[in-house]
Amino acid sequence: MKQLALTTVLAFAFIINLNAQSTKKQDQDAIKSMCGCYEVTFNFAETFEYSGDSTYIPSKVKHDKGLEWVQLVEDDKDKISMQHLLIVGPPNNKMIVKHWRQDWEFENTDLYEYNYDNSWNYVSLPKSDVKGQWTQKVFQVDDSPRYEGSASWVHVDGKSYWENTTSAPLPRREYTKRSDYNVTIRRNRHEIVDNGWIHDQDNDKVIREEGKADVVLAQEKGFNTYVKVEDSKCKAAQDYWKENEAKWAIVRAKWSEVFARHTNLSLEEKVDNKGLFKYLFDEENYKTAEEINPLIESFVKK
Repeated sequence: MKQLALTTVLAFAFIINLNAQSTKKQDQDAIKSMCGCYEVTFNFAETFEYSGDSTYIPSKVKHDKGLEWVQLVEDDKDKISMQHLLIVGPPNNKMIVKHWRQDWEFENTDLYEYNYDNSWNYVSLPKSDVKGQWTQKVFQVDDSPRYEGSASWVHVDGKSYWENTTSAPLPRREYTKRSDYNVTIRRNRHEIVDNGWIHDQDNDKVIREEGKADVVLAQEKGFNTYVKVEDSKCKAAQDYWKENEAKWAIVRAKWSEVFARHTNLSLEEKVDNKGLFKYLFDEENYKTAEEINPLIESFVKK
């Protein structure tokens, strides 16, 4: 009887493990399906404002579009990394803009949560809190941190999606224009659809101060669509990556070293009156570890 019970338990454990592996494979397939060449639309509109100020001016509605190549950079069993490359300009003079990067890490316990004023708090989560989950880590154009959050991919009723709420710096479309708030609380949903994927957002524009409760100034809706097209349309971005991937691997490696310190992180916005991306986008300089590593270190506040 005991032997039978043990056999039943082992069989049950085997089935659970098999299901977990199957679910993880579904997750990996969903994440990697975001790679490729896409016609992208970027849409943002402020929905509600709570300032109580009659002179308050909401952000303008944004409608933009472009062509974007999402390059698979790393594909390990517990980590998938993808670099977005935006293609701009006329067909005969295309220019590549190294855009944002997203890394996905399985059952990751180490997060950098955005606080405010270009600072991130290191958080170590219990393994039980992230079981079966994926952390999405989003990085700026210079591979410095942006925002991170952990949640489970959901595969149900023919849908595959992941959603999470986390704090982030102001988006690039806002931070040069707005100074009346200093944090965006992002509700992100990535959903895989038949013709590509959707990045759906419901964001709070928040005023955050030490020792005080967050104040929501306004809210906005974001709806970005990624419609898959032939990879050949993004050949210029593919060529750019072949020429520059070694340089950006050095940049990522240095940032990985910084993150591995597992301490709170504060970054300078500018050094010698220049942002980090302006240094790294210099095509003539900053190609080697000897040039890149001390540059990045100069932006890390001691």
